[in-house]
Amino acid sequence: MTQDAPGGATPPNDDEQDAAERPEARLERAVRAAEQALIEFEIALETFRVEVENFSRLHHQKLGPMYARLDELDARIAEARAARSGDPEDLRKAREARAAVMPMPGVDELFHGWMDSEGLPAEAAAMLSGRPVRAPQRVRPSEEARKLYRELVRKAHPDLAQDDVERERREEFITRVNAAYALGEADALRELAEEWAAGPAPAAPRFGEAEELYARLEWLSRRKEMLTAVAGELEESAIGAMMRLAPDDPDRLLEEIAEQLLAQVSEREKELAGLVE
Repeated sequence: MTQDAPGGATPPNDDEQDAAERPEARLERAVRAAEQALIEFEIALETFRVEVENFSRLHHQKLGPMYARLDELDARIAEARAARSGDPEDLRKAREARAAVMPMPGVDELFHGWMDSEGLPAEAAAMLSGRPVRAPQRVRPSEEARKLYRELVRKAHPDLAQDDVERERREEFITRVNAAYALGEADALRELAEEWAAGPAPAAPRFGEAEELYARLEWLSRRKEMLTAVAGELEESAIGAMMRLAPDDPDRLLEEIAEQLLAQVSEREKELAGLVE
């Protein structure tokens, strides 16, 4: 049984309360919901970007020397054939194969200090010398780092700022958060969380008139479309396509590819040995 309000008046039902609500209040809730949805999407996108970047780096570190070894063997095989036949076509193929072995500009930057004094990646030098190959460093954010990252982005995202000064402060802070997350540094993320908690509290969002709220929703929609396009490019990239083959265990995929490349190296070495005998 519904209890009457004091004085005998019937309390307003939900529909009546909604009708009495300012139109801007509903719009304000929609903007806040869209902001949170966009932040969650950006968190997922940044996590995927870090995973693709780390997988790409591991791919180059682990498999790059094997590809280089195959290129070198292909060049030697072509040169051995050309030396035997003297045929101009074989000589042309040998020159092209040798040219493919030449390092591309910026290869030292690609390996970020993995080159030895002779200009070889450490794994390639180990392979050629017979020493054990050092496994590439694994940099993949831990579950703790992921949790800290999500919490920080949800609290400090620049899209929650309502003035230029606060947006600039948040952008500078989130840049540092992204850098720590990309390196999987949970300790650094914990320090950043403490820094944010000790800093000035974010001002409560204040929305203006309906036109401003509509403009905000339109901006959020455009940004979501832009981020969706970025996510699509990551998924369709060569590395992204490889990761889709083994989403739960990409490291195992690298091991399988490495085994296939080693088998190809063995076949090329046997072929080369037969040509130079």
